[in-house]
Amino acid sequence: MSDRPQTPLLDTVQYPNQIRALDKAQLPQLADELRQEVISAVSVTGGHLGAGLGVVELTIALHYVFDTPSDKLIWDVGHQAYPHKIVTGRRERIRTLRQGGGLSGFTRRSESEYDPFGAAHSSTSISAALGFAIANKLSGAPGKAVAVIGDGALSAGMAYEAMNNAAAAGNRLVVILNDNDMSIAPPVGSLRNSLARLVSSGKYLTPRKLAQKLARAMPEPLHRTAKRMEEFARGLVTGGTLFDELGFYYVGPVDGHDVRALVEVLENVRDAKVGPMLVHVVTKKGKGYAPAEAASDKYHGVVKFDVVSGVQAKAAAGPPSYQNVFGETLARLAEHDQRIVAITAAMPSGTGVDKFAKAHPSRAFDVGIAEQHAVTFAAGLAAQGMRPFVAIYSTFLQRAYDQVVHDVAIQNLPVRFAMDRAGLVGADGATHAGSFDLAYLCTLPNMVVMAPSDEAELVHMVKTMEEHDSGPIAVRYPRGEGRGVELPEEPQVLEIGKGRVIREGKKAVILSLGTRLAEAEKAADQLDAMGLSTTVADLRFAKPLDGELIRRLLTTHEVAVTVEEAAIGGLGAHVLTLASDEGLVDAGLKLRTMRLPDAFQEHDKPEKQYDEAGLNARQIADTVLKALRVNSAGVEEVRASEG
Repeated sequence: MSDRPQTPLLDTVQYPNQIRALDKAQLPQLADELRQEVISAVSVTGGHLGAGLGVVELTIALHYVFDTPSDKLIWDVGHQAYPHKIVTGRRERIRTLRQGGGLSGFTRRSESEYDPFGAAHSSTSISAALGFAIANKLSGAPGKAVAVIGDGALSAGMAYEAMNNAAAAGNRLVVILNDNDMSIAPPVGSLRNSLARLVSSGKYLTPRKLAQKLARAMPEPLHRTAKRMEEFARGLVTGGTLFDELGFYYVGPVDGHDVRALVEVLENVRDAKVGPMLVHVVTKKGKGYAPAEAASDKYHGVVKFDVVSGVQAKAAAGPPSYQNVFGETLARLAEHDQRIVAITAAMPSGTGVDKFAKAHPSRAFDVGIAEQHAVTFAAGLAAQGMRPFVAIYSTFLQRAYDQVVHDVAIQNLPVRFAMDRAGLVGADGATHAGSFDLAYLCTLPNMVVMAPSDEAELVHMVKTMEEHDSGPIAVRYPRGEGRGVELPEEPQVLEIGKGRVIREGKKAVILSLGTRLAEAEKAADQLDAMGLSTTVADLRFAKPLDGELIRRLLTTHEVAVTVEEAAIGGLGAHVLTLASDEGLVDAGLKLRTMRLPDAFQEHDKPEKQYDEAGLNARQIADTVLKALRVNSAGVEEVRASEG
């Protein structure tokens, strides 16, 4: 798996200035070697593969033509930037990708001056590049800003908002449209490349500019007609009319795997006096690695794999993942409920909606990278009597918070939110961690928020969501496998706002929300072994709280600890507020909250992340002991004092 490829030319390149020192004729060889290095590295670390393989030639051409890092190169999402990392001083660390203490799987400002803007969510690159370009323009500093954005990311409205505002940047802004899904252009060839070179060259631009001046001197009706004819003629051949209307000079399509053609086009674009420019580059995900090219997902995300065969080192089969339990349960419920529809934002397999779509294709909607639209679309469906389930990662739902507030909560519409990837997510790190949903949803009137402690509870909660027509409701659940519990054959509707006691004790109580329940039970075992009788409760609902249960537990125990996989402002804050409002702490109750730290945690294995966060059994037990002002050495004295 870890055999290194022979890369004599790449071995001479540590930074982009060494790429610029090469002859253009050497660039195809450099591309071949860089591609082999990416394949080799990702076979060891896992990660995003197909997207990076598709931009190898583009990466080389951009660094060859533009003066990075003085010119700012901004990769949208950043998951395709592995080749970029290799040629920007990080090759020696490339086999630490997504590992604890290693390189990020995305672009990151703190990692390199060649990463001017961090990204892991899509469709931000043009806005950011516009900011760099305008800042340079206002300060009189040299330098261009180059944004690389995929055709999939153009499904998000933010990209068009940025383009609509980009004219002020002039020729300081270049946008590379990386079309790797053939969704815009037909296959490309030498004629397309020749055309792109022509329309980006001074020989074309100069007479075009002269013709525009002459047209402006014509009477207005003739001027308008001439302008429309020129735009139509160029748009007919190149597909650029849409981008012209947004204020961009369009160049393309260009074969994204012909590195010399790319260089020639980009040199013309770099030197052009018009702008902003949009270069339409057509690439192929997984390019140059047969197993990736043959796979339906082009090896978008992979675990460790064998380079020769392409076989991925899949872990042994375990319990079903939460996302699949959600998708399969929803599909089963929809067999008897024609009002159920499922909506996702470009993540059908990641959310389990693919399972629903297979069973009910006419009621499944993938709206692309458009979370705002997804939420308001669901609100419209709900207003018309449907039962929409919006399945979006917790961290992505943040992008639609205004729609959740304004279009759903204020109108009290029964939209069902299924928030995958709640809590910490491992190798994807802070950008994908679902840390904040409890804080941003539990503050909203009309909202119901649940969290299952295992996959069986998730089945019941999906059923509960189906039947909840009185307002919005959400469930949050983690990435990965469940606990291996038996799934119920008949899902049950849970009573809204009611928790359950898992085990009864007398001295301490642990109030758990979500899948830390297993660790809470382990902590209770440890405390019981020390003679500290401990109750464990699964609250199930972060909003509304089970006030009756919480009051009983807080008034019958000496110490209470809340445990949640979320940032400050969630369950613990709401329990503290309840206890304060009702005077439950006035009699000496020791109340503690355990939650994710007030920090963006680095990527690592999830178990290490949770240990760092202090949310494992040992830390839960320690919190109880510290609240009681005892430790393992002093427990015998406590027991003795209790008689």
